Amino acid sequence: MAGKIKIGILGATGYTGVELVKILKHHPQVSIAFVSSQSYADQRLSDVFPELKMICDDVLLAPEKTLEQSPDCVFSCLPHATSAALLMPFIKKGIKVIDLSADFRIKDPDTYEKWYKVPHPCPDLLEKAVFGLCEHNRAEIAKATIIANPGCYSSSIMLPLLPLFKDKATTLSLIIADSKSGVSGAGRSLKLTSHFVEVHEDFKAYSIGHSHRHIPEIEQEFSKAAGKPVAITFSPHLIPTNRGILSTIYITTNRTAAECLDIVKKAYAGEPFVRVRQPEDLPSIRGVAHTNFCDMTFTGGTDDRPIIAVCTIDNLVKGASGQAVQNMNIMFGFTETAALL
Repeated sequence: MAGKIKIGILGATGYTGVELVKILKHHPQVSIAFVSSQSYADQRLSDVFPELKMICDDVLLAPEKTLEQSPDCVFSCLPHATSAALLMPFIKKGIKVIDLSADFRIKDPDTYEKWYKVPHPCPDLLEKAVFGLCEHNRAEIAKATIIANPGCYSSSIMLPLLPLFKDKATTLSLIIADSKSGVSGAGRSLKLTSHFVEVHEDFKAYSIGHSHRHIPEIEQEFSKAAGKPVAITFSPHLIPTNRGILSTIYITTNRTAAECLDIVKKAYAGEPFVRVRQPEDLPSIRGVAHTNFCDMTFTGGTDDRPIIAVCTIDNLVKGASGQAVQNMNIMFGFTETAALL
């Protein structure tokens, strides 16, 4: 697609919204038509975030005022349920949307209601939505009008393992994902558990015992790739850093670590944002912070012990806004790395 497209951002004052603005302001084929916020309506975005002065001084529109707009694409950085409801008017006008919430990720509305405790606001659109894991659904993304941007933890777990599920000669019988995330993953809303004094010099698990809301989308995508139901054990942890995710994933498989590494290398050959490392070069959060890269490797597995996959991403970039822009680039036929390298 030639020329610039106009985009809108709902929820522009959350962490993912601000990250999206920063990325898109460097995009050669995009202009920002509007930024929106309920809490900061009628204020300039750069007054809320001074680092954006002379980068984005746009006045934030209240959500209801965005309905007058007709951009080419709308990103939603809003919470679940709220997001789908506010995207509906744009969808009805035929505008492409990229949802960073969970609202379009889970195909079964009953599963969505079970995990999110509210009925899905537009269940008839779930089958139309494409799960936006770029490296695995590129062809579908290119034709999509509704993109469900994957969760941050989910991306760090799915990217290293999906090539193994897709390899028909590989079997996986146990998956335990132990993931650590920076505090920005909890969002910008005030919560006691994410206050500085509560987080600083601490390290804790939360939502363990099959209770984290990213589980259904991970199991959905693994089951789709495997052609049969797949269950995982997922234990997320909060670490006292601003951003980044490191997932250490233990798997029981008929493959050696070297074979897993070879399968994954072949699957991601030529992928611009996946870097497969050697086992002695373990990924770190610092190595991916503020980038759209995903670093991974495989090790372990000796003496009948589990294979260990290690994967790192920036939760706000490859885990959210960067992947959303990567999806947009594919949807509109732009260079996939535009504004991301």
